[in-house]
Amino acid sequence: MPVVKSVKRRFGQRIRKLRQERGWSQEELAARSKHHWTYIGGVERGERNPTLLVIVSLATALKVKVTELFSD
Repeated sequence: MPVVKSVKRRFGQRIRKLRQERGWSQEELAARSKHHWTYIGGVERGERNPTLLVIVSLATALKVKVTELFSD
């Protein structure tokens, strides 16, 4: 698997895990991060390549440091 796909997939899995730990739907995370729920789904599936600003908005919504989005 190419490195980029692997990184996007792992990042998405981390977002999904943090979201589910909070008991939130994709729609809830979308509302809190100001993104469309279909975009959140794409991030979680590793189909999207979020920008730094999107990553910061996800971390803010999830109330974690940006670095925590990249740790297992």
